[in-house]
Amino acid sequence: MRLGRQGFSFIELLIVCILLGLVAAFVAPSIDVTKYKIESAMQGVGITLLGLERQSITQQHDIIVMFDQTQQALRVHEDLNNNGVVDAGERVRRIPLGDQIVYGLGSATAMPMGAGPVTFTKVVSGYKALVFHRDGSASEAAGFYLTSIRATKYSGYKGDARAIVLDRATGRASWYRFNTTGSTWVRAF
Repeated sequence: MRLGRQGFSFIELLIVCILLGLVAAFVAPSIDVTKYKIESAMQGVGITLLGLERQSITQQHDIIVMFDQTQQALRVHEDLNNNGVVDAGERVRRIPLGDQIVYGLGSATAMPMGAGPVTFTKVVSGYKALVFHRDGSASEAAGFYLTSIRATKYSGYKGDARAIVLDRATGRASWYRFNTTGSTWVRAF
């Protein structure tokens, strides 16, 4: 009685590993990591804004969101006494946009909210700002654009553009992607 062969030989295993390596070498350059980064940044910032709006309602004080275009971050001020000034004991935190992500439109077509990187008109501590009030409303209807660094340098990356627009009455944030096929903005959420 002869037993059947079980398992793989070292040579067979080595050949499979080499084939997998070759397939990965052909596929890896076609993966656009920057697209994933910009999508993640849009979702992260959008969810952050949603959470801050909810926080203003539950804690019954204003939350001021400042758009730091120099450091590519959000600055969040928990305004406990609703006076619009950072007082002692009030927390201010910084939330970065993400690696290779900046405020801006790149070469994509602007939305009706305007073409500036941040279209809010209110200024707090030198930054354009948005205020979520205790009732959940926003200080104004406006928004901002996010894009990749490469899209600010090269016109071929219009598809990296994202926009977040806020409704004044409800404080609701709507997210948009720029569709290069039709050169239009498509609602993402």
